[in-house]
Amino acid sequence: MVEMSVDSVRISVENSQRVVILKDREGDRYLFIWIATPEAYSIAMELQGATPPRPLTHDLLKTVIQELGGKVESVVISDLIDDIYHARIILDANGRHVEVDSRSSDAIALAVRMKAPIFVSDKVMESGSVKLVDGDERGERHTSESKSSSATQLNLEVYRDFIESLDILDELDK
Repeated sequence: MVEMSVDSVRISVENSQRVVILKDREGDRYLFIWIATPEAYSIAMELQGATPPRPLTHDLLKTVIQELGGKVESVVISDLIDDIYHARIILDANGRHVEVDSRSSDAIALAVRMKAPIFVSDKVMESGSVKLVDGDERGERHTSESKSSSATQLNLEVYRDFIESLDILDELDK
């Protein structure tokens, strides 16, 4: 398992799709997860410390968990199936270990509210992460084929151009 942090939430100016970018806390690997507008808004609001006039769904879930004496221990992005990330919310419910299936975007939105660590399974990192190579202008995209062949080297400029084409979701009305 790799602990990650939310690097940013961005929006594509070309097609208005949102992406949350997770960064490896110990290294230089990134994971791009495309998410829906409401979840992007929810994550961005929390990261910016903004408070909505009424609780959002993730605020409600946080309150329910806390009022029932529970605690979010962690969130795990556990699988990548057909280009869709799957997550588990790990809870302590009055001493009882509970794992709840979740969309990755909802799990991340809850984790940022609960100040819970976000982990990504090794197999998801192997298949979906992008890694910067030490001081080099090249990057490595991890794919399932990369284990059987030499690591596929891609020009990091492709990722830089992609990231630069995104606007950071810092204006909450986007």
